[in-house]
Amino acid sequence: MTKLAANLSMMFTEVDMLDRFGAAANAGFKGVEYLFPYDYPAEQIREKLDQNGLEQVLFDFPAGDWAAGERGIAALPDRVGEFQDGIGTAVEYAKALDCERLTVLAGKSAPGVSGTNMQETLIDNLKFAANAVSGTNVTVLLEAINTIDIPGYSVFRTSQSRDAVEAAGSPSVKVQYDIYHMQIMEGDVTRTIDANFDVIGHYQLADNPGRHEPGTGELNYDFLLPYLDEKGYGGWVGCEYAPAGDTVAGLGWAAKYL
Repeated sequence: MTKLAANLSMMFTEVDMLDRFGAAANAGFKGVEYLFPYDYPAEQIREKLDQNGLEQVLFDFPAGDWAAGERGIAALPDRVGEFQDGIGTAVEYAKALDCERLTVLAGKSAPGVSGTNMQETLIDNLKFAANAVSGTNVTVLLEAINTIDIPGYSVFRTSQSRDAVEAAGSPSVKVQYDIYHMQIMEGDVTRTIDANFDVIGHYQLADNPGRHEPGTGELNYDFLLPYLDEKGYGGWVGCEYAPAGDTVAGLGWAAKYL
């Protein structure tokens, strides 16, 4: 049975961040994810999770200066020290929040840096992250992102993320497959999932175009979500979409899963 996690970076934005935990629980969600927890003490987030009976499903490693437009630094050769320092912070939060998934954002292509150099840097950082979570139940995830929403993003196809994950050579490193992003970049979602099911550790969804809730665009989630069940996927599916209107009013599509 599909398990949906509310993405609190994009959903329930009608209320402040710390109030979104309660809003998600009241709507029927049992798990939450979001970009970053680092603006709040881990203890404060832990309290919100416990108060609302929620599981912390996923969050991202520190990803550079987000407000300034950076979208990850894991593939940037001149930011290796910063990325690796951030791994320690993320793992401490993961332990405090009992979070089993941490996402790596590779970042945008850097002027004057070859794709080969960026790929090598990314693989080295994935290996470093895998070593950092050794002995825990944390999985390191690598996400490919479409280049319409984030022009210049360096990892934008499933094959790229798979290649880097396999080169990292650790069972603790998997692909994060965002159906919305890969519908834009590749299409052929079902066959892509089938071909890469062995390396996918987490899924996220949104409809396209618009990145709104399922039922607002071209993707057939009434087929895709049962398909994941048939494949034997027992993990979470993150709802990383911007509601077309009020968050709760737009949850009719999810009623059968909550």
